Amino acid sequence: MSEVPVSIPSVDSDLERTRRFLPWVVAVALFMYQLDSTIVNTAVPTMALDLGVAVLSLKSVLTSYTIAIAVLIPLSGWLADKFGTKRVFGAAVALFTIGSLACGISSNLQTLVASRVLQGCGAACMMPVGRIAILRTFPKSGILKAMNFVIIPALLGPLLGPLMGGVIVHILPWRMIFLINLPFGLLGLWLVKKYMPDHRAAEPDRLDRRGFLLFGTGIALLSWVLEIFGEHRLSPWIVGGVTVVSLLLIAAYFWHAGRVPQPLLPVDLFKLRTFRVAVAGGFVTRLGISGMPFLLPLLYQLGMGFQAWQAGLLVMPQALAAIGMKLLVTRIMATFGHRRVLAVNTLLIGLMIAAFSMVGPGTPVGVILLFSLVQGSVSALQFTAMNTLAYADTSDSQASDASTIASTGQQLSISFGIAFASLVTGWFLGGVDRSDAARLIPALHHAYLLLGGVSIASAATFFTLKKDDGANVSGYGQVVAAPDGKVAVVEAD
Repeated sequence: MSEVPVSIPSVDSDLERTRRFLPWVVAVALFMYQLDSTIVNTAVPTMALDLGVAVLSLKSVLTSYTIAIAVLIPLSGWLADKFGTKRVFGAAVALFTIGSLACGISSNLQTLVASRVLQGCGAACMMPVGRIAILRTFPKSGILKAMNFVIIPALLGPLLGPLMGGVIVHILPWRMIFLINLPFGLLGLWLVKKYMPDHRAAEPDRLDRRGFLLFGTGIALLSWVLEIFGEHRLSPWIVGGVTVVSLLLIAAYFWHAGRVPQPLLPVDLFKLRTFRVAVAGGFVTRLGISGMPFLLPLLYQLGMGFQAWQAGLLVMPQALAAIGMKLLVTRIMATFGHRRVLAVNTLLIGLMIAAFSMVGPGTPVGVILLFSLVQGSVSALQFTAMNTLAYADTSDSQASDASTIASTGQQLSISFGIAFASLVTGWFLGGVDRSDAARLIPALHHAYLLLGGVSIASAATFFTLKKDDGANVSGYGQVVAAPDGKVAVVEAD
């Protein structure tokens, strides 16, 4: 009797299957993360009315999410090394999905904010751990293709989020903007179980518990001050005292990080000029940019009387312009270099933010759409330039730490930007009725001017760059002859 051959899956075939589906696993998680970062903005007025709170108080629903991400991102790499990418990524998707369900059934502002924190805890580990899984699964020749596939949802989220949020609250209860995550979360968990590889370190580093306590507590207290400032009648001494304590804790972290071998966030990277300018200058620039997605729906809906879905349509051109800029940004960076692009483009961003102070009842829709397109274009160029500059002079061994610090700074600037925008709008409103369009519009206009001024001021940071800073990633000044005899700009990897 002849033996029947048994087919045994080879290791190579398993690896090939993982490489084929892993980008989809990470893409689904990133889509949920990006969608949830933008879908809430156009729903804010409706949510505030239903929950019986002031519109500006809803900033806590946005900032609690991003603050949780910023505080916990530094833990994501250590968790993946300690417990494995599959377990940590799956737990992150599950936590995000449970947080979405909790948001959808929240009955008041307090439980909604707590649920958003839960969402943020899950989101903090999804993208960093997904990136780690891709880097450790694909060869270097395949990383760029995989990451380009994964980044598509990062562009679709901001594109669809504002419109979806507006449409949902127009025809359905606002809670559906969170419950819509449930099928994506379940799909993500199924994909994780089947296709997520389980990479982990043989000997993970020790967790810097003291550094995490100092950094996390300091950031949380400072965020709380920004949340309550100007809205609650607390003693100025209490507010000032908490502010001082939070700043001292953050300063203590920097002191601590310079004296331990494996700090939570290695601050010695700030000795690199390009990294320091990208992170510090980018933080200030984003304060102005990040407040706009929160303030524009207030102008369009409460000030100008548009429906939520119409407000979403008015915001969409920003995301469309950002997608279009991806086709041009490499050539722009190679032609002008980081110093010139960042210095000039930051001024343009500030001017565009300030330009929205001219938008009000009677402004042609075409003008608003044009403003949105230009703002989306210059913002996308700015983000790409700042993000690539941060890694210009870092070594391979520093890349992971640089990514963690840059991601943390980005999330903090988004949170602080929303809180700052709300704070200055409330300041200009004073104690008047915030639903009065005649009072709200001038206050928003003043806020746009101030946010624009902050972004313009941050341009001074980028003037400290040298002409050839970042040339190794932008290709600035490097030209070669193409096969057809024309001069071609060398594109950065």
